[in-house]
Amino acid sequence: MLASIFSKTRPFNYLVVGVLSLIFFSVKIIALSQPNANWIYYAEEFGLYLLIFASLFLVNFISLKNGLTKGNNYALFLFFIFLLFFSTIFQNKNIIISNFLLLLALRRLISLKSLLQTKEKIFDASFWIFLSALFHFWSIFYIVLVFVAVILHVSKDYRNWIIPFIALFAVTVLFFLANSISDNNLMATLLSKTYISLDFYYFENIYQRIALAAFSSISLFLFATHLFDIPNKALNMQSSHKTILFSFILGVGIYILSTNKNNGCLAFCFGPLAIIGANFIEKIENNWVREGVVYALLGLGIFFFVMEL
Repeated sequence: MLASIFSKTRPFNYLVVGVLSLIFFSVKIIALSQPNANWIYYAEEFGLYLLIFASLFLVNFISLKNGLTKGNNYALFLFFIFLLFFSTIFQNKNIIISNFLLLLALRRLISLKSLLQTKEKIFDASFWIFLSALFHFWSIFYIVLVFVAVILHVSKDYRNWIIPFIALFAVTVLFFLANSISDNNLMATLLSKTYISLDFYYFENIYQRIALAAFSSISLFLFATHLFDIPNKALNMQSSHKTILFSFILGVGIYILSTNKNNGCLAFCFGPLAIIGANFIEKIENNWVREGVVYALLGLGIFFFVMEL
């Protein structure tokens, strides 16, 4: 039933995912809140929820607007499920903000396929990426995707290779302006996040380890399946799907490099993997198998969410 519901784009699907994500988000926040939490705390958390919902909507928009999926909402639903796998993301506003900005960048890079307003799109994507680095420094690694997209679409114009550096200059100017207003507090905070951490012993309980193992297995399977399926895609769509695969790899790279590592850092993989997973689900011809896959993923997501509370 669930697979059938999300097999088409309906306003009802957005309502369902919006309500469900709000319920799970609220449960997590209430479970972790301090007894003396005031209305300002809950107002800030609601603002973060709106960013999460906007991220859900944005992933779905990217997949549908650019023809990466065939008129379904599977990407929307899978992104929601991945949030349940690693609900620690609900506690990290910097990751939520940074990931949203990277999704804005991905939207612009995927749309380079149209070859319209290419310079504006390259600048916008670079600007969002450098801005996201102010919230989670190693998301700056995502700038590699800009150059990958340039190679795939508009490599002949040398000016396209310079534009990311112009965006870097713009963000740097804005950062130092904000830093001077805050008495250099922003600079100190940013510098504290610029080192590389390869410490993977951060788990708070065994279920976080199991969730990571399950997510890694699912990701590897979906990535490999999609990689071998790209030659079967329409020629004018292959570059877009390659961009999605590269963005997933870069998301993994951000997780590996991140300081103060936790499972929530894998959120940078959620958007690309949701689109990759949507492609896999829509190819399943047997309705019972498709329903089984969707229910199994949802069941795992709910299980890990509950056990990690």
